Amino acid sequence: MEPIRQHTGKVAPLDRANVDTDQIIPKQFLKRIERTGFGQFLFYNWRFDKDGNPDPTFELNQPQYQDASILVTGPNFGCGSSREHAPWALLDDGYRVIIASSYADIFYNNCFKNGILPVILPEETVNNLLSRMEAGYTHNLTVDLEQCVITDQAGFKAGFEVDPYRRHCLLNGLDDIAITLQKEEQIEMYERDRPDWYKTAVEKKY
Repeated sequence: MEPIRQHTGKVAPLDRANVDTDQIIPKQFLKRIERTGFGQFLFYNWRFDKDGNPDPTFELNQPQYQDASILVTGPNFGCGSSREHAPWALLDDGYRVIIASSYADIFYNNCFKNGILPVILPEETVNNLLSRMEAGYTHNLTVDLEQCVITDQAGFKAGFEVDPYRRHCLLNGLDDIAITLQKEEQIEMYERDRPDWYKTAVEKKY
């Protein structure tokens, strides 16, 4: 998993509340066994018309938001089903940071496990940031996870909090497997020191 320490990138607005995971990645695309390849289907029902052509009225199809890596959106983002494909699709499309006033719990947890930083800011601050984007003041944001602060090029600044353990994992690029492998030596020692009768009993059981 790629670490996040200080990320500077283009920011895109999705000023909608209660964006559910079926809008993030519709169910008909949940057929891949890899974690990659979902980005092309991100927000598919909004992004494309019935003929499969890009819908010019959809916010993220606007030219100024192409190649954005930071998404600012409304409250309760990622609600609905618990599919982990939602953060997979966001990450595959290039998003490393999401900013909202609240998230669905499972989606929020899945972001950290997949290398996305979901920042929580007060709703008033999120709305202020969206207004600045609409007025043309904010095109890029710098999200500093080491200092837990967000800034733009025109004077915006907001602090945020992250659980220390989750912050440590993102700063060091540690997913659940990588965290386990930090104890690889102890695991190998435990397996090596187990008595032979226990190993034989387990093999017979399974």
